Amino acid sequence: MLCAKCKYDNPADAPFCTKCGTKVENRCSSCNTANPTDARFCRKCGGALGASAPASSPTPAADAQTPRFKVTLEQQIEGLEGERKTVTALFADIKGSTELERDLDPEDARAIVDPVLHLMMEAVHRYDGYVAQSTGDGIFALFGAPAAHEDHAQRALHAALAIQRELQKHGERLKSQGQTPVAVRIGINTGEVVMRTIHTGGHPEYTPVGHVTNLAARMQTVAAAGGIAISEDTRCLVEGYFELRALGPTAVKGVADPIIVYEVTGAGPLRGHFELAARRGLTTFIGRERELGEVDRALALATSGHGQVVAVVAEAGTGKSRLLYDQGQAARRL
Repeated sequence: MLCAKCKYDNPADAPFCTKCGTKVENRCSSCNTANPTDARFCRKCGGALGASAPASSPTPAADAQTPRFKVTLEQQIEGLEGERKTVTALFADIKGSTELERDLDPEDARAIVDPVLHLMMEAVHRYDGYVAQSTGDGIFALFGAPAAHEDHAQRALHAALAIQRELQKHGERLKSQGQTPVAVRIGINTGEVVMRTIHTGGHPEYTPVGHVTNLAARMQTVAAAGGIAISEDTRCLVEGYFELRALGPTAVKGVADPIIVYEVTGAGPLRGHFELAARRGLTTFIGRERELGEVDRALALATSGHGQVVAVVAEAGTGKSRLLYDQGQAARRL
């Protein structure tokens, strides 16, 4: 680990610098987060730590003035190559950017585009997404890689809605200054890809291979200005958590048959997988009579003035949430 004071490279198990005696901390060079001494990647931003970090990594002081989306690709993708993953791809771009920039000086065009790109990237990073590429007037982002999340599809939609909200605020500021707001189209698709690293002149790019990203880009082209369009594969993973409106079969370039497209209109009322299961209909709960009896006994003691604490501990998927749900339903009927 590098000493923050003298930059001496110490052994991983050295609590103090062997050169100057300063206490050594395994801090991330990108976000300055303290990590366990044996950690190879930052627990907050995923950047490589210590000897794994590239020599050109920004110092914490310099990074304090650097936007999060400028964290080096080397830090985000080290050790991740040639993996088959299920991801959610998000494409977002400024509607009508060609016409917008046609009669503008490049510096004036940049003054319009850059703030929008920045708020897009910030929204993606807020939900642990990875900005794989800037497309000039938009971004291409991934959820589920390099950092894996079970709810990557939900994170992508939350990021898309965050882009909508932030863009609305940005548009109001532009209106107050007598300028014209811009609209962004967002397309999202979910599926399997192969993630691999390509080195282009010493600069690595962590990119997916597969039809999933192509279809996400097509979803963007069919989205309305200011809208979010998703595919059927994404809908299957987010239905109930978001408000969706079916747009019906839609012809998509490069796809032989029309596909069902949905527009995301907002966040839904559900917040967890159990709420979604309850809405769909629960199966009969059997084999937990003893546990239910213990909870009922604790409730009876609590209502009689004897305070009780009940802890439910078990393996994942064995019915902890269902146990408390059924007990709560029974208590309401009393």
